[in-house]
Amino acid sequence: MALFGMVSAVSGFVKIRSLLDRAVIDNMVFRCHYRITTALLFFCCIIVTANNLIGDPIACINDGSIPMHVINTFCWITYTFTIPGQQHRQIGTEVAAHGLGNEYGQEKRYHSYYQWVPFVLFFQGLMFYIPHWIWKNLEDGKMRNITEGLRGFITMPEDYRKDRQARIIKYFVDSLSTHSSYSFAYYFCEALNFANVVLNIFLVDKFLGGAFLTYGTEVIKFSNMDQDHRFDPMIEIFPRLTKCTFRKFGPGGSPQTHDTLCVLALNILNEKIYIFLWFWFIILSVISGVALVYSLVVIMMPTTRETIIKRSYRSGQSKEIQFLIRRLDIGDFLVLHFLSQNLNTKYYCEMVHELCTILTNSRTPSAPSTMEMQNIYPAVDQYGKETET
Repeated sequence: MALFGMVSAVSGFVKIRSLLDRAVIDNMVFRCHYRITTALLFFCCIIVTANNLIGDPIACINDGSIPMHVINTFCWITYTFTIPGQQHRQIGTEVAAHGLGNEYGQEKRYHSYYQWVPFVLFFQGLMFYIPHWIWKNLEDGKMRNITEGLRGFITMPEDYRKDRQARIIKYFVDSLSTHSSYSFAYYFCEALNFANVVLNIFLVDKFLGGAFLTYGTEVIKFSNMDQDHRFDPMIEIFPRLTKCTFRKFGPGGSPQTHDTLCVLALNILNEKIYIFLWFWFIILSVISGVALVYSLVVIMMPTTRETIIKRSYRSGQSKEIQFLIRRLDIGDFLVLHFLSQNLNTKYYCEMVHELCTILTNSRTPSAPSTMEMQNIYPAVDQYGKETET
């Protein structure tokens, strides 16, 4: 029951709330970072710390001269090790388990990451939430305040709707070309999302001793190998049976060494968690990279912005949309795009049409032509030269 209580606390990250409660200020890829990934990492952290799922995280075997809880605690808070040279030996005839055997003259691989897995998962969850936290503070509720009263409603009194639309249009016209910092903050946080997921891939690889980058590909190769000749790479990275050395003084004062075998039941969860995270991080990094490239295209190519406006302003004419894009900079476009995600389609189209009308009527007059100038200034030839008196 305690586990379900902790999971319900994490569910707040993926809870879908009504548009009446919050405004949409990002895209789906952005939400995959701070909602889905953060919730997944926190959930994995809870699973790892819920020892009642698998029993004790570590259980060591000794000759009985050392209390069980002492040897278990010692091996958990220090480290255990395996012998890489004994990984591919025949179990039951040559070795007791993969990575175990005669350690003399053999290279040892030490394992202590299992102490830190819950902390690292929690820290990663915070890392994936930070870009959203930064953007939310820089955005400072602008879109929520602009769309207040219209957001989430399908029907409303006509007078009230027109009044709210007029307020939004007036704000938009009065604040034209002042949203550059708004758009810069958003695209910066979007780039931060991509950098964060790539950083996390290398962070986990360092944490697992350089084995994470190829972890997923090795598992795929393992699944395609012949049953009699394949070796599970998950056992090599997350061994279930390891060795631990405990030293103490004997009755005569001489040092004694106790070689124990330890069952790491927690690794049965760790191996599943990290194979899932490997695939998820790869997928997330790819779609985040594509989203970042798409944002660069939107910034650099006005025709892309026209296409985006056409999808939301379906009743608009091509010339009308082209004129609108010419009058808006990238910051104004981003605000208008977020408005389309927060308002009813019908209300949004009416508002954009009225906005285009206002901008068309408020265009700066062009310089008068030569023919127009002739009507303003009379010809010099019709006046005689000034005579002296």
